[in-house]
Amino acid sequence: MTDVITEGLAQEVLASTPPPGNPMQAGRPAAGHTTGHAKGHGGSKLHAVRSFDPANHPMPTGREEDWRFTPLRRLRGLLADERSDAHLSWSVDLPDGAELRELTAAEVAALDTPAPPDRVGALAATHAGGAVLLRVAEDTVLSRPVHVRLHGEQDASPVWGRVVIEVGQHAQATVVLEHTGTARYAAATSVLVGDGATVDVVSLQLWDDAATHAGHVGMRVGRDATLRSFQVSLGGDLVRLVETVDYTGPGGDVELYGLYYADAGQHLEHRLFVDHDQPHCRSNVLYKGALQGEGAHTVWVGDVLIQPTATGIDTYEMNRNLVLTDGARADSVPNLEIETGEIEGAGHASATGRFDDEQLFYLTARGIPPEEARRLVVRGYFLEIINRIRVPEVAERLTAEIERELALNAP
Repeated sequence: MTDVITEGLAQEVLASTPPPGNPMQAGRPAAGHTTGHAKGHGGSKLHAVRSFDPANHPMPTGREEDWRFTPLRRLRGLLADERSDAHLSWSVDLPDGAELRELTAAEVAALDTPAPPDRVGALAATHAGGAVLLRVAEDTVLSRPVHVRLHGEQDASPVWGRVVIEVGQHAQATVVLEHTGTARYAAATSVLVGDGATVDVVSLQLWDDAATHAGHVGMRVGRDATLRSFQVSLGGDLVRLVETVDYTGPGGDVELYGLYYADAGQHLEHRLFVDHDQPHCRSNVLYKGALQGEGAHTVWVGDVLIQPTATGIDTYEMNRNLVLTDGARADSVPNLEIETGEIEGAGHASATGRFDDEQLFYLTARGIPPEEARRLVVRGYFLEIINRIRVPEVAERLTAEIERELALNAP
């Protein structure tokens, strides 16, 4: 792929002060829920307010930095403070050692989940009336993945959902969240990783064409814990997901992977904020997308903040976009804010381009038809991420879905 740098905003700020020493059901939250407390990040320009209270997230106009790429009308009511009894149907494949149950709003508040950075996430947390909790006890090693299937069958009313994934100390777990059908779905999802735990979370957005899905995925990573997150967006009319990462102790290791494929008229938006405020932690981000068809639009915004206390950290983020046809648009914006010089490394890369003519020539010169050569290039482009998913049936399904996408728009 020929790399062409797209819109990129890099905020690299060295501090002037010396560095420090080396549910799915609707309802209102019960009393005691931690709403109304806005969390800031010092002088950071990145996600200055995170709060459960919708009042701390005014209705966007589209001129705000966090909303300037989003077609607000297509969110179809997910910004309105509107109660609803609509819900998704769900089923779960639960291995031994994992527990699934419903929590009241007060019980969710006691877990101290990460606060959302935008209005959609705050509304989802407020109106969900509790949460569905998936818990893996400490020192438990699951023998197979937990597979949660969420399915929508109508889009007349908004669905407010809240899911909490809690993995105890030194446990090992893989969780797959699969979204299908049609819905107007706003979700507040929390992933709480205990000290020394190892967790993979795979979220599949495989909606029908008319679906809308927006929300917040808040991840909190304990001391010496490892979290790998995969966001895969292939379906839906509009998908807008905001991921945030917080560390609660040194040694946390986070890898954020993403795969998206936008067709004509489809809007797929992924925003990330990694808040490094603990020493000797690591984060690595790799998102890859492809676009084809008139009006296909993807947005990737990667924000990394390195606070003065985050000495000895290592972070890198990369976004790649492959434009397959005319009329498609990819916006890619990496942000990096550094407030201490005592780090192992920090960097970012962003590029958008078309097929590499040399790759296509190499394949066609060996007798491979042009259309098959095109498919091989796209398949290889995404395999870097698909091969990292340690659930074979999911990896095989994604490969088939990408083949289907290519076939839909074959010349």
